Amino acid sequence: MMGTGKSTVGKWLAHHLEYDLVDLDAALEEHEGSSIASIFTNQGEAYFRNAETAILQQVLSGTGQVIATGGGAVLNQENCELMKRGGWVVALTAEAEDIASRVQGDGLRPLLAGNSEERIRTILEERKNAYLFADYTVNTSLFSAEQVSEMILTHYRV
Repeated sequence: MMGTGKSTVGKWLAHHLEYDLVDLDAALEEHEGSSIASIFTNQGEAYFRNAETAILQQVLSGTGQVIATGGGAVLNQENCELMKRGGWVVALTAEAEDIASRVQGDGLRPLLAGNSEERIRTILEERKNAYLFADYTVNTSLFSAEQVSEMILTHYRV
């Protein structure tokens, strides 16, 4: 889910594992030559989701990397299957009010048009089962980014 700390935790993990960090949204923007918001506006969410799957397939062919996907990547079952086959999957969660606080004033999130906290609660409800396929889940509302990262490493190394 957006605002759960994927980028922050991903950077920390990549550094400590000596892996590359791949931000799937950034890779998609580079490939498309356009921002996520612009893709949503000009081509629509369906186009974005298809492009996201294509980029995910490409990225998963690499090794030695931490991949931070967009929060909606799990909406496509194919993406979930690709992630499970391609690596160890961690889901970061957070409480709606924490997500709202973290993304407040971020005009680059097309799914939050209107009342953002209400939209966040709706999205969380719609996606409540979408992240269940993950190998490990952490609620980032309860811990610092460093603590979350250390917890992930502890479970990853087991």
